[in-house]
Amino acid sequence: MLRRIPPFAASLLALVAVAFAGCGSSSSSSSGNGVSSKSPTEILSATTAAADSASSVHVAGALTSGGSPITLDMDLVSGHGGRGQISESGLAFELIVVHDTVYIKGSPAFYRHFGGSGAAQLFQGKWLRASASSGELASLASLTNLGRLLDQTIASHGALAKGATTTIAGQPVVELRDTARDGSLFVAGTGRPYPIEIVKRGSEAGHISFTRWNQPVTLTAPSGAIDLSQLHTGH
Repeated sequence: MLRRIPPFAASLLALVAVAFAGCGSSSSSSSGNGVSSKSPTEILSATTAAADSASSVHVAGALTSGGSPITLDMDLVSGHGGRGQISESGLAFELIVVHDTVYIKGSPAFYRHFGGSGAAQLFQGKWLRASASSGELASLASLTNLGRLLDQTIASHGALAKGATTTIAGQPVVELRDTARDGSLFVAGTGRPYPIEIVKRGSEAGHISFTRWNQPVTLTAPSGAIDLSQLHTGH
């Protein structure tokens, strides 16, 4: 059962990574914190340092990659995991990663698509669990790894340029633009230069917001989760 989850997990991670990378890099800037006077490369370095030092962040948004609509709403806790909801092409699931274990609870459509009608019946309303380092759900663990998402963002971007100083939800921000991929990263203009929002334009437009930096997040493993290692997945 659910023998098709591994490629789906890898695919979803790749889609999210590409969407982040296609928008430039996680950075920050501002007149209030001095980042706006820096070069794009210096802004990138400053925002990376700020994000890497954060204990937690809320990441949410919607985007399209490879023709597939993706939505995500996640709380990420540095070094510990995360929790939230993800949907790709209408296939939605809840995700919790606590240290070395991944937990997912899929919608009926999710379980039906990846395991057939039998799996949809068997797992309806139930959590599944597996190792975060190997096995069926390991790729999903990366979706809650803040450091890895930022590293993937920074590793792939085109020429960067500073854009206008503006505000997002009342927050002063400076735009860092990826001129090659028509995407922008908006960086906090006051306080720590955290990433505030990523916007991608064009045929695969979308946006990702970063909020609630360093706010407390409690990660609790769901009770009664079914251990996938105890199930016969078939071949």
